Amino acid sequence: ASLSITLKALTVSSEDEFIIIAPYFPEYRVFIKNAGAKVIAVPADPEDFQIQVNLLEKAIDFHTRGIIINSPNNPSGVVYSEKTLRSLAGLLKRKSKEYKKALYLISDEPYREIVYDGIQVPYIPDYYENTIICYSYSKSLSLPGERIGYILIPSFVENARDVYTAVCGAGRSLGYVCAPSLFQRVIMQCLGKTSDIALYDSNRKLLYDGLNKMGYRCVRPDGAFYLFVRSLEENAVDFSENAKKFNLLIVPSDDFGCPGYVRISYCVDPEMIKRSFYAFQKLKDLYQSG
Repeated sequence: ASLSITLKALTVSSEDEFIIIAPYFPEYRVFIKNAGAKVIAVPADPEDFQIQVNLLEKAIDFHTRGIIINSPNNPSGVVYSEKTLRSLAGLLKRKSKEYKKALYLISDEPYREIVYDGIQVPYIPDYYENTIICYSYSKSLSLPGERIGYILIPSFVENARDVYTAVCGAGRSLGYVCAPSLFQRVIMQCLGKTSDIALYDSNRKLLYDGLNKMGYRCVRPDGAFYLFVRSLEENAVDFSENAKKFNLLIVPSDDFGCPGYVRISYCVDPEMIKRSFYAFQKLKDLYQSG
């Protein structure tokens, strides 16, 4: 809801464009189109899935209204580095000056607390002033289906008062008035807390190490609870269908804007991951025998 509201609030013309970084959460396209704007997708670096700032620069033009980033990323689990963010901020400052208008950076952060190996997710407004943060408690508190969060518009954002007013209006027009008061009180008691991140981390290592040993090519996740794995054939949809033969439910990456991969969720019981290894080996054998 926070992202839908923000996009609706920022869209002023059917010519407005929002840039997303592939791989991306599939609903980004829907949210942008529902706001009445156009979608521009820019691929991340295939080696480390960081933002390719040089490609992003080519995609920005006078119609660009904002850029959406998601770190930790769904589906790759990658956290954008400080180097990437500084380069991104420098680009947006230059382009804002060139076009004489604010380019808004929308940071979608539902997985912010779910990080590993001592990694810290940078506070994006420290790098770029015209940043709007969209946050949800549903992931950090393991509350699937409970859509409650917030939109942060720092006071130093250009036209902050107008953006705030537009956000309030968009929330009402889209039907997102407010979460139930009882659940708001529940969240107040949970501020500063998270679900068991150590369990996610243990599952991450278990699945990543297990599949790597079998020869699967995996992106090591810095955060979130997904493993991004290279498909064993070019068509990830067909690969996912073959996986079902062994009771493996994996998500092809085509809708994430990054064909050739699959997303595997590891927010499950550790024993389920252990049981899955036999099935993943049988799936691999299927391709080797073919």
